[in-house]
Amino acid sequence: MAAALLSNPTLSSSFHGHRLSIRGNSKKCMPCCVSFRSPRCAVDTPYEGSISKFPRTSVWDPYKRLGISTDASEEEVWSARNFLLNQYAGHERSAESIEAAFEKLLMTSFKNRKRTKINLKTRLKKKVEESPPWVKNLLSFVEVPPPVIILRRLFLFAFMACWSVMNSAEAGPAFQVALSLAACIYFLNDKNKSLPRAAIIGFGALVVGWICGSFLVPLIPSFLLQPTWTLELLTSLVAYVFMFLACTFLK
Repeated sequence: MAAALLSNPTLSSSFHGHRLSIRGNSKKCMPCCVSFRSPRCAVDTPYEGSISKFPRTSVWDPYKRLGISTDASEEEVWSARNFLLNQYAGHERSAESIEAAFEKLLMTSFKNRKRTKINLKTRLKKKVEESPPWVKNLLSFVEVPPPVIILRRLFLFAFMACWSVMNSAEAGPAFQVALSLAACIYFLNDKNKSLPRAAIIGFGALVVGWICGSFLVPLIPSFLLQPTWTLELLTSLVAYVFMFLACTFLK
């Protein structure tokens, strides 16, 4: 067997259907080249598989990028942004492009609102400057405090009004009116640093409110009023409103 192999060095093999040959010197053999082709998958594709891409990423105009008109409302801008984000949720660059256009429109809307407020203040100031002298003198006694102060004083006088209504069946609102007057004078004195001036304004607000209430309360239909609500109680409610306005907005 060995002698036969040596005399015929050419071997036939069924491996891969190739013929393997051994000629002469065994140290010098022909190289065997085997090529392997790997299967392709969706990641290897240059178009990122089946993920849809936003086609308007290079559009500079944010309105055209979102597919809306220039006079679109804020609700329409939000709707277009949410729709596009849901449609191209799997593509990061598309989502970034949509968000960039939306933020640009949002900042533009904010600047326009701020500019409108500034223009409104300027117009009001111009109207005051062009008003007659008596209007200027009247407005010189009025000032608008911060919202926190307005809410605090509104809560105080609203509490006094509720207390008077709840206590209307037992006694009149004389005690609550006295407390409200004292609070009104205190707030005015804290603002003006003048007790006589604060007392005059406080008593004046109480008197004017009481007189206006005496005229307004009889005009209210009787079926809207509770049996325990007297004329004195309803007049005191109007006086609370006048004292609140006096101690909050008058200088």
